[in-house]
Amino acid sequence: MSVIVKPITPKKSELKKYVQFGIDLYKGNDCYVPPLVFDEIDTLRPDKNPAFDFCRAQSFMAYRDNKPVGRITAIINDVVNQRTGEKTMRFGWVDFIDDKEVADALFKAAEDWGRNQGMTSIVGPMGFSDMDHEGMLIDGFNELGTMATIYNHAYYPTHMERMGYVKDADWVEFRITIPDAVPDKYQRIAEIVRKKFNLRTVKFTSRKKLKDAYGQALFELINDAYDKLYGYSPLTQRQIDYYIGMYLGVLRLEDVSVIVDENDKLVGVGISMPSFSRALQKSGGKLFPFGWRHILKAMKGKSEGVDLMLIAIAKEYLGKGVNALLFTDLLPGYIRNGYKWAESNIELEDNQNVQKQWEYFDYRQHRRRRAFKKSL
Repeated sequence: MSVIVKPITPKKSELKKYVQFGIDLYKGNDCYVPPLVFDEIDTLRPDKNPAFDFCRAQSFMAYRDNKPVGRITAIINDVVNQRTGEKTMRFGWVDFIDDKEVADALFKAAEDWGRNQGMTSIVGPMGFSDMDHEGMLIDGFNELGTMATIYNHAYYPTHMERMGYVKDADWVEFRITIPDAVPDKYQRIAEIVRKKFNLRTVKFTSRKKLKDAYGQALFELINDAYDKLYGYSPLTQRQIDYYIGMYLGVLRLEDVSVIVDENDKLVGVGISMPSFSRALQKSGGKLFPFGWRHILKAMKGKSEGVDLMLIAIAKEYLGKGVNALLFTDLLPGYIRNGYKWAESNIELEDNQNVQKQWEYFDYRQHRRRRAFKKSL
């Protein structure tokens, strides 16, 4: 039977099947970490995701003999295109069986849609904004994935190159061994930075207080710190409100570090979470009927690892050692909770400022991922 590609509507019932295909394709794979199904569905719905204020998108499913064999979402981020002066579309949520006909049909549907919208190039995997997953795994297929990254089969990049896609950017990831104590040199740097710039750490015992005091400032800092990074899409106020409600209410406060200056202005933040990888695998991406138990257990810190979800430093403090302040604040909690390792999550391969912060730790680069690009 030939491959048939159909557009997917934003109906919840259709998107549920779309998301489930991406989970079912990795059944039995011990490295794949499924997303939370409801979260994926909401991200792809215009009435739920505020990124649709400035993005256009169309999802497609490929079928053979009435069975799903692939999926892809085509996205146009008009804000990024205005910033870059390009007419580039993105692709994301891409999964397919190891079949040339399927891959070709999927990408043809996405590319044709983009051409009809006036686009002249395509890049991905990328989402609507940097709050979504990005980068196709090209090395590290035998490493356990994280909740913040894409896992894909090893045959994906082979098909990308066969279809004429080339490297546009690479990200690297590191696994850092949690030491028995804060490294002495880190302690000394942190103390120097604290005194020199009159900075201090702020700890919270209430998520509400964190949201009220620094929720808005946190995302404004992200916008400022990440502004020049590859493909960055500045968060709008609607997005900021959306993510404050979504994420700050579930953070484990012990795994959050906030650095402020003498005027209580936010200058640095480090947000980490216990690894949800094994919990999400056990839940299959579903909270009910019993998935919530595994998630709750992980949220309480019953995990061997911790995911470094986000680090942002104000531009005027870059390269001045504020990262040392963040980690001297976070590491004691990591040690108390018995974390054995930390996942850096994605860092652009040429971002030396970020990668230098691991030099005082035992670490290894264990994954690499790529954004592929092609002219239309």
